[in-house]
Amino acid sequence: MIRNARDVLAGLLFMAFGAVALVMAQSYAIGTAARMGPGYFPRLLGFLLLGLGALQLVLGLRSRVAAPLDLHWRPLAILLLSVSLFIVLTPLAGLVASGLVLVLVSSIASREFRWKEALIAGLVLGAAAAALFVRGLGVPLPVWPDFGG
Repeated sequence: MIRNARDVLAGLLFMAFGAVALVMAQSYAIGTAARMGPGYFPRLLGFLLLGLGALQLVLGLRSRVAAPLDLHWRPLAILLLSVSLFIVLTPLAGLVASGLVLVLVSSIASREFRWKEALIAGLVLGAAAAALFVRGLGVPLPVWPDFGG
């Protein structure tokens, strides 16, 4: 009998994400440590997730502490909604506004939610994402909504 279902499922989840990363990175060139190709980091991350997941799985199976699995569906649904809104809104409203929506909606999942803190964090994180990805890395994403049509 599995006494610590949380750790066992967490380990399996990490391993699943690691396996998906490895499968998706197969078509990309690895390169070398000095000249990394587009597949280098996804493979490295995939192997790390597989290793951490295996360790978590073993620790969960060997644990003597009972930790029953109790899923909290409301916060999970809110987080999935916030990420979905971010994906849909980014091309329409821009990175800053969709980042703000992401933080505001996902913050509602917490019992310690405060509008003012979430608003400030959303604006700061949206602006930081725009600065990093659009300005710094040159990712072609809209920063602001295009009101011109």
